[in-house]
Amino acid sequence: MRDQRHGEHAPYEVWTGRATNRLQWLLALIGAACLALGIALAIDSQWKSGIAPLAMAVVGCIAAGLLVLFGTLAFVHVALRVDEDHLEVRCGHIGVPRRRIPLAHVAGAEFAPHVTPRHWGGWGYRWRPEKGTAVVVRRGEGIILRLWDGHTFTVTVDDAEAAVRVIRDRLRPHAPDPAP
Repeated sequence: MRDQRHGEHAPYEVWTGRATNRLQWLLALIGAACLALGIALAIDSQWKSGIAPLAMAVVGCIAAGLLVLFGTLAFVHVALRVDEDHLEVRCGHIGVPRRRIPLAHVAGAEFAPHVTPRHWGGWGYRWRPEKGTAVVVRRGEGIILRLWDGHTFTVTVDDAEAAVRVIRDRLRPHAPDPAP
């Protein structure tokens, strides 16, 4: 146990949350099938039309398979971490894309009971001019962060109400910039 001096505050616990979309595993499987088809065409093909159409089919299947496979695996889940000074959002198994927002940049946090991919244009890391930026991996509850620069950032996460409480508890009052 550490003694606290005057003016120091107790260290905050780290809050973590996540959201998962199991349906995207099916899409990843479809991407893997396209990739396997491209490899199978390249290795053992009975293609009679010439080398150019075969090369286009192989490259197309492999490219589509990789795009679907990695695009869906990047957004199978999202992890949210709130510590004393920052909020960090990591997507997928390798944590990319990632966004780290200092809590000093957050004006407020709100609970959103119904965040859906349909309202954001699909799953993933999304931006819409009228709504802001979002990380949407499934429909359901989420949090909406209002930033001091006027932007919003939405994240789908389980137990979003607890996340909002933790973020609000850690926000410091924003002092307006002194006028010259």
